[in-house]
Amino acid sequence: MMSLLADTTFWSFLGLIAFFALLFFMGVHKTVGNALDSRAETIRKELDEARRLREEAQERLASYERRQQEAADEAEEIIRQARQEAEYLRNNAKKEIAQRIERRRALAERRIEQAEASAIKEIRQRAADLAVDAAGQLMQSKLSKAQRNAIVKDDLAALKDRLN
Repeated sequence: MMSLLADTTFWSFLGLIAFFALLFFMGVHKTVGNALDSRAETIRKELDEARRLREEAQERLASYERRQQEAADEAEEIIRQARQEAEYLRNNAKKEIAQRIERRRALAERRIEQAEASAIKEIRQRAADLAVDAAGQLMQSKLSKAQRNAIVKDDLAALKDRLN
């Protein structure tokens, strides 16, 4: 045993055990444990906060993605409606142009018919005037005054009968 008391390793070991015993009796292990527990609690809180922030970020991302999809859908619907309205307006414009063309064609046809009727009336009037003039010249050259007066009286009587 004497050799054990002379051994420095033994005394170092014994000093170490005494040091640990002193630390134990002073409650250092509780302080270290509390410090570690406190640090663990801080880390747990930070992890919980990080988890909460991550979930919040994911919710926001999902919300933004939904909004983006809704905006894209709305834009698509607006484009579809605009195309549909443009098609409707184009078809209406075609119909309106066709109707205008038809009205103008009908108006032109009426004007042509009126011009034809007017021309025919004018030609008939002119032909009647020429026939009257020719008949008058013929009567003057071929018939005597008494014959002409008799024809006029007969024509006036016939006209009178027609009017009555």
